[in-house]
Amino acid sequence: MHCCPPRTCRSLGWNIPYDFNNSDFAICNDILADYLSSYEKTPWDAIRYLIAEANYGGRITDDMDRRLCNVYVSQYFCEEALTVPQFRLSTLAEYYIPEDGRLSDYKDYIASLPMTDPPEAFGQHPNADMQSAIQDTEELLSTVLSLQPRNVTDGGSKSEDEVFATASELEHTLPESFDMEAVRTSMATRSDPEPLKVVVFQEVERYNALLDVMRRTLVALQKGIQGTVVITPELEQIFSALLLGRVPAAWAFCYPSLKPLGLWFRDLQARIQQLRKWVTHEMPKVFWLSGFTYPTGFLTALLQTSARKNGLPIDTLEFEYVVMPDGSPELREHPKEGAYVSGLFLEGAKWDADGSCLSEPEPMQLFAPMPVIHFKPREIQKSVTRGIYKCPMYLYPVRTGTRERPSFMQMVDLRSGTHEPEVWVRRGTALLLALAT
Repeated sequence: MHCCPPRTCRSLGWNIPYDFNNSDFAICNDILADYLSSYEKTPWDAIRYLIAEANYGGRITDDMDRRLCNVYVSQYFCEEALTVPQFRLSTLAEYYIPEDGRLSDYKDYIASLPMTDPPEAFGQHPNADMQSAIQDTEELLSTVLSLQPRNVTDGGSKSEDEVFATASELEHTLPESFDMEAVRTSMATRSDPEPLKVVVFQEVERYNALLDVMRRTLVALQKGIQGTVVITPELEQIFSALLLGRVPAAWAFCYPSLKPLGLWFRDLQARIQQLRKWVTHEMPKVFWLSGFTYPTGFLTALLQTSARKNGLPIDTLEFEYVVMPDGSPELREHPKEGAYVSGLFLEGAKWDADGSCLSEPEPMQLFAPMPVIHFKPREIQKSVTRGIYKCPMYLYPVRTGTRERPSFMQMVDLRSGTHEPEVWVRRGTALLLALAT
């Protein structure tokens, strides 16, 4: 647990970095020594529980990290580790449990191991190293950029001209706010399910709040640069963010995102466009799930719609996840139950359209687009675990999110393909609604 997986794997390993210490190791060592010597038949279930749940599990706060811990413990603490000669610890041939021998033999084996462990040693894909290197580089460049002037008075005329031009362009291309009364009038004549109408109203209110703040602060910032109004601390922060090409903190309250300013603004325009088409024309046949400020509310509305339609309590329903073939004619019409959802990405795997299952990502492929998924409400059934990977779905790449807005949404059942589900657990495979680029 102290090195599985290494921190270089970033989000593909632990969601939260944990400081496991020597006392944790010593306790587990004592547990193993006691149980291996006190019983004729080793009680592996008890050993695994004490190590994964009681000892290390006492420090783990994230549910996905707890699942990962249990997978590693189950892999290493088993009967085969004692009975199979040179029991393999990973897919790499050099990682195994050496034969019983002298202390010097163990030291020689340890000396033969690589100085730097490759990702495959921990069940990761080679791409995991590249992801870590990219994140390290981004952090370095971000630190360098942060050394630039941070306020209007220190920035000089060139910086002021750049920010003024950016603010002016953003203001003139900013989408118009929604007319709430017109929205209510339009939706009142429509046959859309009532829970989804509520989603529309809530989304319109949230986006209007964001657009109003952006428009107000952009106008004020331009006046401040011209010297006609006083530069407040809020405007100074916005000036600094626009100069560095980042999204100002004052605009980040509506939904979480890691995108730089240009991509974030184009993403915002696409979000508004989807919502405006829904209001002025018809309900989308395929929903871009990332376009919602609160996608969990949209999915809950789908369950509410099905519950009312079929006269069932909402807490007796769950989603069935049907991955649709590309170009399926069914996508041209609204489904009878639930909704078709697009815009998701797989991290740590790709989707095999021919086998309709998860498969190995391509070399250098960090994220793979996911086909349209039919989120289909049904009555809760007995969970099928064999050949099914329960894939966590997150709002964006920061899997922990924030205290105010967790990133985790729900688990999506996907066929695990030729690999056991535990392989994808070790890979940290997940669905993301949005990327950082």
